[in-house]
Amino acid sequence: MLFIDYSSAFNTIIPSRLATKLVDLGLGTPICSWILNFLTDRPQVVRVGKHTSSSLILNTGTPQGCVLSPLLYSLFTHDCVAKHETNITIKFADDTTIIGLITGDDETAYREEVMALYEWCLENNLTLNISKTREMIVDYRKRPVREHQPIRINGVEVERVSSFKFLGVNITEDFSWTLHTDTTIRKARQRLYFLRRLRKFGVSACFISNFYRCAIESLLTSCITVWYGSCSASSRKSLQRVVKAAEHITGTRLPAIQDIYLQRCLRKAHSIIKDHSHPAHQLFSSLPSGRRYRSLPAQTTRLKTVSTTKPYDTSTITLKHTLKHTQHRIQMLPCSSTSKI
Repeated sequence: MLFIDYSSAFNTIIPSRLATKLVDLGLGTPICSWILNFLTDRPQVVRVGKHTSSSLILNTGTPQGCVLSPLLYSLFTHDCVAKHETNITIKFADDTTIIGLITGDDETAYREEVMALYEWCLENNLTLNISKTREMIVDYRKRPVREHQPIRINGVEVERVSSFKFLGVNITEDFSWTLHTDTTIRKARQRLYFLRRLRKFGVSACFISNFYRCAIESLLTSCITVWYGSCSASSRKSLQRVVKAAEHITGTRLPAIQDIYLQRCLRKAHSIIKDHSHPAHQLFSSLPSGRRYRSLPAQTTRLKTVSTTKPYDTSTITLKHTLKHTQHRIQMLPCSSTSKI
């Protein structure tokens, strides 16, 4: 996996090239002209105290903080796709990741994909920040035959790491979630201090509970459908202990991490069922007999012996039973093809 970092990605977009790509996507001429006019001839000044610099006219990039900027950048990079079937290019705003499947020690397709991305960046006025780009190798072989040679981009070697924080989630080369859960628990415990201070100041329990949900629960449950189902039992207990400590401080009952996880999984399953383009949508389609779902590939005996359930009949109870046997596959599936790995 190659985690790409760009240098000032939003500031290097060429409006004329963006307008051309929007036309190719089928957008009407009036809206393309409006966007082009919005991005060109933008005056910029710098103000320090009472002093203001002379204005500078900008004709490149998108405004920082503008709600349109991430969308325009996604449209600008829509043609940055994988060239080989064994590779996947994942994009989320200006975060880009290349995932390559290497079999038989043949890294040709993976390395060609990296070079193709570098050439695409040159053609589209984007600059790769190689010093911040990282590579992580996930090797499923019990006995690796040889080490993978490092990736070089424009003559510069890309640093290889054993873990990487991707979209707020710490991913390790062995796909264990101990690092992520330990980091999350440590941050959550630090924020418990603010709960104690609020209680000491006599703030109402309702306000303290709302603060917990905003500052601590949101941290504990961020991307929970990705990692919670595969984390260790000790990590789950440690996460719940943070909730128990918060309950003691607030004096109110708070939702358990396990309950939030199941609720989020149900919500994810509902969205997958409605989205026919989602890679996991086929997991909820029944066999031609119509009596049960398709079996999921599994390597452990525990999952192989699980019987499939009856087809989805719009009832939440049936969906809960179905999700019980499919949540281990949903954990690593993104909401869309450009969101998460």
